[in-house]
Amino acid sequence: KRGFKMKKYSIKRNKSDIKSFAIRASSMIVILYLLFGIIFGVTTMKNSDMHPQIHAGDLILYYRLDKNYVANDVIVSKVGKEKFIGRVIAKPGDEVDITKEGKVVINGSLVVENDIFYPTPQYDSEITYPVLLKEDEYFVLCDQRNGAKDSRIYGTIQKRNTKGKVITLLRKNNI
Repeated sequence: KRGFKMKKYSIKRNKSDIKSFAIRASSMIVILYLLFGIIFGVTTMKNSDMHPQIHAGDLILYYRLDKNYVANDVIVSKVGKEKFIGRVIAKPGDEVDITKEGKVVINGSLVVENDIFYPTPQYDSEITYPVLLKEDEYFVLCDQRNGAKDSRIYGTIQKRNTKGKVITLLRKNNI
């Protein structure tokens, strides 16, 4: 008799443990969804367009909720089905000109970019300069200015097509 009662207690205890585990696991799934489905996003840098600041293969964490970008913010955008990462160089109301000599001019002033080591050539595309940005439009350039896919190809980026502002990254170490 005594062994039987212990077994019955053990079964009740196991059901209680399973129910507790299910509640905790469900709570964790909801929290992870809120964190990485609504508040933050995660993506990888697929190419060297942002070199030397961001390398191909780096894991990027971005914040989705604040979409009021300023010049120099690095953002994740979506054009068509493709995500890309670039640096905001102009915001709504700004006028962007990229000269034939590879210089960036914003609102009539030459932009000095200390961390950009490459000229910014114009691409053969449908973009004509200067570009006047409308409300909710951003002009985005990659740090690797030769051959990068950015606003020189896609044109201005609508705010609704931005995913968020990059807040940190995890460097790939070729392990």
